[in-house]
Amino acid sequence: MDEKRRSKDPLEGKTLEMILNELVAHYGWEDMGRAVPINCFMSNPSFASSLKFLRRTPWARAKVEDLYREMLETKED
Repeated sequence: MDEKRRSKDPLEGKTLEMILNELVAHYGWEDMGRAVPINCFMSNPSFASSLKFLRRTPWARAKVEDLYREMLETKED
């Protein structure tokens, strides 16, 4: 009867690094660059440069978080 409350936000408890790791494992850098066309995904991609860019660029981080939500939705189907 004592159920834990769970947030409906799939980003809760996830760091940007965790999200990026899951996305790259699922899509790969090339498809990530198509989905979110930013240089750090398309030209010599690396986790370090991508995380640095995403942490200081809110619009790009929002696009990556949206892509993560979409990925989770397709996994549930």
